Amino acid sequence: MNQSPFDVAIIGAGVCGAAIARTLSAYRLRVVLLEKEADVAFGVSKANSGIIHAGFHHPATSLKAKLEIQGNLMFEKLYYELGFPFKRVGVLVVAFSEEEMKTAAHLFSQGEENGVADLELCGAERVRALEPKVNRDAVGGLYAPGGGIIEPYRFVFALVECAIANGCVLSTGFDVSAVRRQREYFILAARSGRSVAARYAVNAAGLHADAVSAMFGAEQFTIIPRKGEEYLLDRGAEAFPNHVLFPVPAKKSKGILVIPTVEGTTMVGPTAVEVEDREDVSTSASNLKAVFAHAKHLMPSVSRRDIITSFAGMRPALATGDFYIAVSKKVPRLVQVAGIQSPGLTASPAIGEYVKELLKSCGCSLTEKPHFNPMLPKITTLRDCSPEAMEQIIAHNPQYGNIICRCETVSEAQIVEAIRKGHVTLDGIKFYTRAGMGRCQGGFCTYKILKILARETGKKMTEFTKRGGESVIVKETLSAALPRTRGAPP
Repeated sequence: MNQSPFDVAIIGAGVCGAAIARTLSAYRLRVVLLEKEADVAFGVSKANSGIIHAGFHHPATSLKAKLEIQGNLMFEKLYYELGFPFKRVGVLVVAFSEEEMKTAAHLFSQGEENGVADLELCGAERVRALEPKVNRDAVGGLYAPGGGIIEPYRFVFALVECAIANGCVLSTGFDVSAVRRQREYFILAARSGRSVAARYAVNAAGLHADAVSAMFGAEQFTIIPRKGEEYLLDRGAEAFPNHVLFPVPAKKSKGILVIPTVEGTTMVGPTAVEVEDREDVSTSASNLKAVFAHAKHLMPSVSRRDIITSFAGMRPALATGDFYIAVSKKVPRLVQVAGIQSPGLTASPAIGEYVKELLKSCGCSLTEKPHFNPMLPKITTLRDCSPEAMEQIIAHNPQYGNIICRCETVSEAQIVEAIRKGHVTLDGIKFYTRAGMGRCQGGFCTYKILKILARETGKKMTEFTKRGGESVIVKETLSAALPRTRGAPP
């Protein structure tokens, strides 16, 4: 063992592991959050669509529906405390036939049974009033004003930052490879040779939850990787909608959506294709064509000319279709958190509370900390500042006046803040600040960011990666040709 034992080890620092860690950090517990990637949110959570679902897609008998409804209602308070980007823009399901209107009516009834407030079954005129750019062939739909949008990685970063501030330990690059028992402790060993001991363990390993369960000698189940390809459109795209637009759902998918992101871009997708390779995040021309055909049916102004990037992510599905969150029946003091696909982001705060109660039920002592601080300091950004406010910010810290990413108006000061909070990969900085997420996709700012990384960490450019592992950005042969400069980047 590398350090004294913990009370709880959480395996996986995606949105569920992060929410569990933040929840437990309010109690007198020694908690460690283990993540195999170079930073948190680098697994399933990084490619999330960023939707806060409204609670009508799943029946009341499912654990999904219960936790989705509870989680949805928790976001205003979390937004106030943690300051991540979040808006309640509402969800609109668009129907194009009387048969589809029957499905919309079923979703309306299901939502009412689930306790969703202010649902509205709409006719064609109401749909066009809510969303003027929607296809004129729409005959009606379902409107849920409680739906919303969020920046998912910033949400995960905020949860983890708050948990760490309240005593949680984060260990990245910790790829659990073996588990054994030693008296009352689980000994979790990483491929790197590190190990930790903990009395209780939470398996929130996403795509690899089945493999982790097997390491514990616990329940046997199979995660079914379901790939979703999505396409991001530039700011100012004509297709930017007022609400999250859904088609009437299919059996295995909620369909191809048109999504206004919280930062002003537009997203279309995702696909839903079961694959064998859990690391396959490729996109294809054929799926691009299919995605845009469906998206244009919802909103004709969607255009491939506005694409600035494409990406794919995996959903860790189970054959049951529901979440699997329970104390293991085979291994005492192990809590399973598996099969967390959509609406897992929405449900995550409620999953944190649910897991806390499960730990309590199997003997984990929960005593509240008298000085738990749920708040994070507000992050300063320039995108939404008035000229007067910007002038004051720059006067206080001149690094805010050096714009590194012009597409997203990200300053040197924000890059430095990200690095000092432990985000030392290019993707980690991108997710924290949005530098590199704009029209040029990092074409003009990557070198400047690398120079700041080198200055702040004292490392060489050849030591930095895009997302950890072998994703080195600058090779030794290239670095010899780069100019040697000192001081602040130009």
